[in-house]
Amino acid sequence: MPASNDLPIDSPEATQIWKRRTWILGLISLGPLACGCRGYSYGQLLKPTDKDLVGSHEAGSEVFHPLVDESVAKLLTRQQEQCYVGADGTPQKKTICFVCVENKMSEDIGDFKDQLYEQIDSKILESDVFRPISRRMVDAALHETRLRPDSLMVPDNMQLFTSVLQRQGAPIDYLLYAKLTSGTTERNSSKQRDYLLTLELTNVHSGEYSKESAEIRKGYHKTPLGGVWNYNPLK
Repeated sequence: MPASNDLPIDSPEATQIWKRRTWILGLISLGPLACGCRGYSYGQLLKPTDKDLVGSHEAGSEVFHPLVDESVAKLLTRQQEQCYVGADGTPQKKTICFVCVENKMSEDIGDFKDQLYEQIDSKILESDVFRPISRRMVDAALHETRLRPDSLMVPDNMQLFTSVLQRQGAPIDYLLYAKLTSGTTERNSSKQRDYLLTLELTNVHSGEYSKESAEIRKGYHKTPLGGVWNYNPLK
């Protein structure tokens, strides 16, 4: 068989070789665009209808946002059923102090902690059930009393904390805590993590306690077929 350099330029064999080389060179030139260049990153603005990115190693928006929506909705629904009605027939809002978000999971939630607080606080503010007080007032009262959020359930500490808020013009009826927990089940190279967001509500006058929660399960796999293998409905 003659070498490609010896073939006539207009021969079918030379044309085929030229097309093959052009195709290979095109793939090589597209390589950096497909893989990304070192030192560069690319952003994308998402529409409200776009799905959240699913984290490959830890929980993210796809877990936290639905947990907040469900748990807060349950809390507001129950409290609305138990709300007080004034002499004029209108529901009386309860003053609530949202203390903090506690992370008891095996994962570090990073900057999601403040975002979860703001999301829960905003949904409560929009409701007709509670009248929340400013987070800045809560932080100032904790700083003045030198108390940790987890120590407010001690009666003397609770009385001291609520008295400081009352002096600031913000008497409260309830303390609210949000707590994140997780449980992990491992199976060979796959694992399932169950995420639970619990909202704990305590009446500062009577000590009455209630809570609402929401749960999401998420699987993590080291192979693309891990989800099919572990969650096959036919198994």
